[in-house]
Amino acid sequence: MNRFKLQSIIFVLVAFMLGCNEFIVVGVLSDLSRTFDVKLSTIGYLVTIFATVYAISTPFVTVLTSRYSRYKTLLSLIVVFFIGNTLSGLAPNYLFMVISRMITATTAGSIISLVMTFASTIAPRDKRAGLVSWIFAGFSIASVFGVPIGVTVSTSLGWRYAFYGISGLTIVTFTLLVFILPRNLKQTQGSIKNQLTLLLDPRIYFAIFSTLFMAATMYAYYTYVRPLLTTLLGFSTTSLNWLLFVLGIVSIFGNRLSGAVAARPNGLRLMPRFYTADIILLLLMPFALLNKVSGFGILLVLTLIVTIMNSPIQIHFLNTAESDYPQSLVLASSLSSIFFNFGISLGSATASSMTGLVGLDKISLGGAVYAALAMMFVMLTNRAIKRHQAAKSAAANPVTNK
Repeated sequence: MNRFKLQSIIFVLVAFMLGCNEFIVVGVLSDLSRTFDVKLSTIGYLVTIFATVYAISTPFVTVLTSRYSRYKTLLSLIVVFFIGNTLSGLAPNYLFMVISRMITATTAGSIISLVMTFASTIAPRDKRAGLVSWIFAGFSIASVFGVPIGVTVSTSLGWRYAFYGISGLTIVTFTLLVFILPRNLKQTQGSIKNQLTLLLDPRIYFAIFSTLFMAATMYAYYTYVRPLLTTLLGFSTTSLNWLLFVLGIVSIFGNRLSGAVAARPNGLRLMPRFYTADIILLLLMPFALLNKVSGFGILLVLTLIVTIMNSPIQIHFLNTAESDYPQSLVLASSLSSIFFNFGISLGSATASSMTGLVGLDKISLGGAVYAALAMMFVMLTNRAIKRHQAAKSAAANPVTNK
């Protein structure tokens, strides 16, 4: 196995580790509620708090640590992550658990941003999109395999051992990174103000809104995927885990498809086609949910394509920063994860509101609106890219353009 393949596997392992930490709480909510003697609805705020802290803290941590060696910064953040996760396993009460989850959330976003930065630097140009898609797939793999294993450990030994298992995985990952990461990556340093100039570029801020509404599109219905499958489609609770497993496998294929699209020179230009399909499917969902086959089928297709923009938009952020804002490369690599988390909050809040207003069977209509907004902003992103390329061409050939 060559060095690049080994590095790629370890980067995916980092994403898997972070995904297990983020998602495991959902699988052990009932256990935490009993241990801390706190209402299940209150325990549920652990998910909201994690996503909010993750989204808000990531840009600050990323910008403030950019002046230091990326090698040392990544390893230091993983140490803090290890401490936070271990404290979650040791938590004696709900408040302690909240604080420990905030510690891990504060570091998780910056860790994946640095991993993306290393990946974009290490990978040959023609393999960059594929590696980025595999890193995203690491989170899906955590959802499909890591969380069920964690729940099994929780059921057999207790929920604390699920967190201890993640801590053990963190030690292994840290050790591998020490030996496999390049220690002296070339990096351009800049002041906080210079790093933030990236956000004033229309190619970036239009893409940010595209990312936010992409996540909102998915979570406007996926937040309630369990009641959609059981209450509306009538699947038994026994078959629920298998159905979610199938959806998880399809999401991994969706990440690979996203990487294939990102590898094309016009990857982002293809996005409006997929969002047109999303809008149609989401508008048809209320009718499809009248039947088990059509209802589950439409969920499968949506799972495959709803986040297909993940890799193309991440490559876009990296390429734009690399060519025009090298001082902001790590910040650029964090934008996708930051605004995807904001999108999760927006989409899940919309799903809750739609359930009360129009009923569970019609919550996909909110997702259709967000899909339309995502399509609009990705079209604006493509237009901004085209204008920038035209201006750059005109500047490079002033005589020809006179």
